Amino acid sequence: MSGIIKMPKNRRFEAEDSALGERHMQIFLLFCGLMVGFAMRVNLSVAIVAMTELPDYHWSERTKSLVLSSFFWGYVLTQVPAGVLARKFGAKATIVTGLSICSVLNVFTPICARLGGWQLLCGVRLLEGVCQGVLYPSYHTLISAWVQPSERASLGTYAYMGAQFGTIVMLATSGILASLAGWASIFYISGGFGCLWVAAYWLRGSSSPAQSKYISEEEHQLIQLAQAREVETKLEQPKESLSPPWLSFFTSPAFLSLTATHCASTWGFWTLLTQIPNYMKNVLGKDIKSNALLSSLPYTVMLLLSWFFVWLSKILQKSSISLSSSRKFFNSIGQFLPMCLLVALGYVQQQQDTLAVILLCLTVGLNSGCQLGFVINHIDLSPNFAGVLMGISNGIANIMSIAGPLLVGVVVTNEQDASQWRIVFFVTAAFYLVGNGLFLIFGSASIQPWNDPTAKKQRSSMPQVGAQRETADS
Repeated sequence: MSGIIKMPKNRRFEAEDSALGERHMQIFLLFCGLMVGFAMRVNLSVAIVAMTELPDYHWSERTKSLVLSSFFWGYVLTQVPAGVLARKFGAKATIVTGLSICSVLNVFTPICARLGGWQLLCGVRLLEGVCQGVLYPSYHTLISAWVQPSERASLGTYAYMGAQFGTIVMLATSGILASLAGWASIFYISGGFGCLWVAAYWLRGSSSPAQSKYISEEEHQLIQLAQAREVETKLEQPKESLSPPWLSFFTSPAFLSLTATHCASTWGFWTLLTQIPNYMKNVLGKDIKSNALLSSLPYTVMLLLSWFFVWLSKILQKSSISLSSSRKFFNSIGQFLPMCLLVALGYVQQQQDTLAVILLCLTVGLNSGCQLGFVINHIDLSPNFAGVLMGISNGIANIMSIAGPLLVGVVVTNEQDASQWRIVFFVTAAFYLVGNGLFLIFGSASIQPWNDPTAKKQRSSMPQVGAQRETADS
């Protein structure tokens, strides 16, 4: 019968069966891609400080907020289409298209700002958001195709670490670049590196092991057999011809709880990223925006803890803990612990600024536990539709990146009033409590029945499959 893989006896297809291979090179390329992507995403946050010191860019706080938020209006638009397009045309094509256009737009950002002011700058940033909206759904599609189940948490986390690394590099160097070569150099350099990465990925990247010219036959078989073993039958990987079962997505408790915890995480992350500097400056009298080290420190802690959590996940993988329990354990670290720290942060006194910085770093850093929790869970639920699922949940969740800061503007009418900031922290903590609580109750790491609508037909032929395997093995 065509489509049946011979499963050798007495062999475990685990990560240890193969040393460093082409899949690790692909993950490294994805790491670098997300690094340049996030560098281009956050560069304006630093550059706008230097820009608005010049007479031509004396913008109001409202205008600056509009310019900074315009990226996310575009970012939300392409989340769901990106997952569908990545399955149809290949994730490599969507990533290369998105980051190449975004890189060119970054290079031309200074010219656009000079010619069209904040209005044209908003338009450019919105288009950049549209381009970068393809990244996470496409990354999930690639990881689903390239990574065997036993390595999914570790290699997936390594790929997404690029986001923290890019944020750290850009926050730490942008001030230096602006002082030495002017604010425009921030965009020229980040956009230039983006163009270099696109060229490298075009030459070496691949949408799947089957399309790669550099993978060995042994590694290809290792990945293929491990993925087939996960679903018990040979499934074409990926199944581009399958139509996404949209109704099943939105009636699945496992996926809905994943989306809920995704929303909670995004609310907390972007509320902290955009508003904690104001809290530190106005309540605690510590201006971390003017200090590159303090600005990047929370994300440095996040990067370091990501490595630690990957190591811990490998320890747990060798124990008897189930995959579902592992996902929920790390997600609880990423949300329940920051929930407690946020409540504590609301009661820190002005003279305890060092303690406040420590709590802030831990609150942001511990959130990296979610990378081994809900972030990779889309692939657990549906290897075939992982990119589409990520597009849906990330699209809904990133509405929170807009709503969170807006709520702060409503609640905090006096930025020096600690009691008003305490309300912000309590609301964020409540989001963590509800989001992760739902994930603990309804979350799952099992492949869902709607992953392959043809599975019933395949299961009905399983006795014949077993007979053919037995004949082949004998």
